[in-house]
Amino acid sequence: MAFIEVTLGSHMISHGYDTDNKEVLEHVAVDGFSKKVVAVSRIKSLSEKYILTDYLDGRWIYWEYTETFDEVKNKLVNPR
Repeated sequence: MAFIEVTLGSHMISHGYDTDNKEVLEHVAVDGFSKKVVAVSRIKSLSEKYILTDYLDGRWIYWEYTETFDEVKNKLVNPR
């Protein structure tokens, strides 16, 4: 299994959708960022602001990160 190291901070947990088909988000604010090792298979999407990963029970997490988009993209595209 492939892993990458990223520096993650505040995040939003998606709990699915309500009856009006609006995403139900739980915002989690943290004071700083910390390094984490994430399984590449859990990463579903990368934007300039968030890394989207899967979570427990079909939920998703949008993580803020400190690296540049290109740094994370290169880690994903060119694993060591």
